[in-house]
Amino acid sequence: MMTIVRTIQVLVKLLPSVFALRRDRKKWINQEGNEIDLEKFRKNARKVLDTFLTLGPVYIKLGQWLSSRADILPQPYLEELAKLQDSVPAAPFDQVKPIIEKDLGPINEKFDEINPESISGASLGQVYLGSISGQQVAIKVKRPGIEKVVAKDLKVLKKILPLALRFVDPNLRYSAEAMLSQFIESIHEEMDYTIESENLKKIKKDMETNHKVIIPTVFDDFSSKNVLTMEYLPGIKVTNVRALNEKGIDREQLVIEVHKVFFTMLLKYSVFHADPHPGNISVTNDGKLILYDFGMVGRINNETRLKLIRLYLALVEKNPSRVVNAMIDLRMLTPGYNRMVIEKGIELSIRAMHGNKPDEMEVQSLMELANQTMSKFPFVLPKNLALYMRMASIIEGIYKTHDVDFKFVKVLKKILEEENLIPRAYVEELKISFDNFSKSIETALRLGPEMKELMTEVQIFMKKRKPMVLVSGSIFASAIFLGSAFLFQSNESLGILGMISSGLIMIVSGFFRRY
Repeated sequence: MMTIVRTIQVLVKLLPSVFALRRDRKKWINQEGNEIDLEKFRKNARKVLDTFLTLGPVYIKLGQWLSSRADILPQPYLEELAKLQDSVPAAPFDQVKPIIEKDLGPINEKFDEINPESISGASLGQVYLGSISGQQVAIKVKRPGIEKVVAKDLKVLKKILPLALRFVDPNLRYSAEAMLSQFIESIHEEMDYTIESENLKKIKKDMETNHKVIIPTVFDDFSSKNVLTMEYLPGIKVTNVRALNEKGIDREQLVIEVHKVFFTMLLKYSVFHADPHPGNISVTNDGKLILYDFGMVGRINNETRLKLIRLYLALVEKNPSRVVNAMIDLRMLTPGYNRMVIEKGIELSIRAMHGNKPDEMEVQSLMELANQTMSKFPFVLPKNLALYMRMASIIEGIYKTHDVDFKFVKVLKKILEEENLIPRAYVEELKISFDNFSKSIETALRLGPEMKELMTEVQIFMKKRKPMVLVSGSIFASAIFLGSAFLFQSNESLGILGMISSGLIMIVSGFFRRY
């Protein structure tokens, strides 16, 4: 009965937002950016944000998750939902104390003290200050009863999603179904602090040679599935412009360092921090970054990383065909896509993004390109790439707050060069081109009977040394056909294969001039 009541409550609050999103998404897809009333879009997006806040923890997390989904939401929605920081009043300490003591034992035996007033409250957990052997620590504790709340609301989401999807277009339906599955997996991971502890340790080890970033140490003997105890590292909030100026922090360099840290994680290592909102980044008095909260991370393997680098390089080098190839390899396209249409759209978007200075791409231009393209064509974002989009979008917000002279692509190129990733990406391109070339040759050889008949005719002709108009026409046509077969198999090899087909035609022409 309670589930039914909750389902009705959620539907009443959520459906108006679904209808507004449907209208706005259609407008975003069908109109050019300068014809759209962005302020109206933002107003609707803020209503969605408020709805998620009133519906509770699961929907707050859902809003945060959606802020990464450029394949689902128009850009103004992404910008507003990225502001959805996880801030919820903390539960009373007398409800939290039993959770700590059940997992770790009596507080007065494990800790010197714990301040009962939380320093932050989130939808899934809350943080307290304490000390162990005189050292200050931050103690993150799971919110009391949160498992039951999450389980109930996930059941509700599964029920209402099929109904809500009736009111959206097919491409969005495809993305939304995959998104819910990924969201459920993510929220369960966030509720297990042993997973967050492993994430933190992995990223801390990866970034240990970077002296511009500090990551807290975990106290394993004081941590469990429901409690995570870490070194307490205070600092200035990364968006507190006034305090940073008072400390003489170079904010332009700070923005560069934020991008370097997070994009190095993405492009060099297997795990990256996917929730870099301002509450999770502080700055020391000497300008170093402090990172908090490793519950939401993205995982990316070496193969995917190289594909992502190839995608970046293709955008920078204004090559739509290579962009599409990288997207196909990244599985970013839904079934039944039209390559010609997608490629043309990307070509137009790249022109608009690059202008006359391709090396001067701003973060905003890149994000708008990704969002507009994904809205207009059948794209789907795999989980890890969706989290990457969230990471990049939130970092863009930090850049906007500081309003400094910053060029994203220059920083990105520098990262790729310093980590020696560009040569590897080009090697990957060559490997793919060679593989496609090999497949093209196999396709041509599978022509079989026609080629065999052709060669037989040529051999007969050479023996008789008599001109044969039909044979000459057949050879000429076959040469063109062979070249065409190659050409349509691989856009990557157009130059080489074009020369091959031209060479075949020249050989045939020369052959008949000779005989």
